[in-house]
Amino acid sequence: MDEQVHLILGPETFLAERARAAIVDQIRAGREGITVTDMRAGDITAAELLEVLSPSLFGDDRIVVLHDADKAGNEAAEQILKAAVDPGPGIYLVVEHTGKGRTKKMAEKLAKIAHVWPAEEIRQRDLQGWVTREFRERGAQVAPDVVRAVLEGVGSDPRELAIAVEQLVEDADGPVTTAVVRAYYAGVAEVSNFDIADWAVSGQTSRAVAAVRRALQLGTSPVPIASALSNKVGMIARLYSTRGRADQNALAREIGAHPFVIKKTLPVARRWSGEAVSRAVILMAELDAEVKGQGGQAEYAVENAVRRIARLAG
Repeated sequence: MDEQVHLILGPETFLAERARAAIVDQIRAGREGITVTDMRAGDITAAELLEVLSPSLFGDDRIVVLHDADKAGNEAAEQILKAAVDPGPGIYLVVEHTGKGRTKKMAEKLAKIAHVWPAEEIRQRDLQGWVTREFRERGAQVAPDVVRAVLEGVGSDPRELAIAVEQLVEDADGPVTTAVVRAYYAGVAEVSNFDIADWAVSGQTSRAVAAVRRALQLGTSPVPIASALSNKVGMIARLYSTRGRADQNALAREIGAHPFVIKKTLPVARRWSGEAVSRAVILMAELDAEVKGQGGQAEYAVENAVRRIARLAG
């Protein structure tokens, strides 16, 4: 990728994240040792910006990602524009801007000189076309009724829809049909709290979120869902600490779980990183307090926790 300046324009968080990842991957392709510096434009001074946007004394290439550029101060906004007009050698500038806010004019000027990556909110009437394109980009041609079935099963959140499309294409044994979609989401009303936990810790975000939403709609208390999720995360944390040990019966005796549970959970636990495990354990402690009345709305807290755990697992 030859462009040194990139503008991610729009308020849709998921599309902005995906664009940012694509930009970084393309810039890094074929280059070794290039670093990425993430900064929030609203929290930094013009002097700090000048320092990070200046070429390295050692000639190292650098990607500078500026988040929340719509919240940048006047001096910082001017510095961003100057850097965009004449970026230093080896400096790649990625600016994220909603297109609104006090620096709206800066975004308009950047759009004329930068490679623009749209991140506009997807309107309800455009969702069907967007999902169709998501399938097409993954090599799947699907009928309109398939797209409608996905929207009915998942909802309108672009992140969850993208994950659902990816999972359906990967898991389907053949073409993705309406029957495949309905089978994938079948039984949501009857799933147990442990099913929700299993799907979450294995990274099946859309399935886990759809299940927890349906369970809450049917009147299931957030407390047992949180308990099942916490137990599953605790099991993964304990198994993570025993990495490298293959005797599942010995592990079952040590942890105090049935060998079948160990056999089922061990492959999932091995996909988790140490950092993800630590964050998940902290998240479970926070969830426990929230569902017991020490935080905000318990239903929101448990759904949010399921989503975050699934993302950590992914």
